[in-house]
Amino acid sequence: MLVRAVRKSQSLRQDDLAGSAGVGHVFVRDAERGKETIEFGRFLRLLDELGICVTFDIPESALPQYEQLKATGMKPLPPRERKQKAKDSSPISSGHKT
Repeated sequence: MLVRAVRKSQSLRQDDLAGSAGVGHVFVRDAERGKETIEFGRFLRLLDELGICVTFDIPESALPQYEQLKATGMKPLPPRERKQKAKDSSPISSGHKT
């Protein structure tokens, strides 16, 4: 509901928001409806495009481990490349003999 409210307050259409955030209009619709299985990174990109700031409250007990990882130069993994489906270029058979 929040995503929809902010989008509407900015007079944006779903497809316009999708284009500027680099996601599909179906993704925007799913995010607005609260679908639980959407991709987190794309959702954060959508929120950023709307100007919605997200903060994380990290337990203090995790901070030493976080600082250690940061000091060793650990970096996030690069995004995976998506494999494109191979298109079948053969003609479709109707099943009738000619």
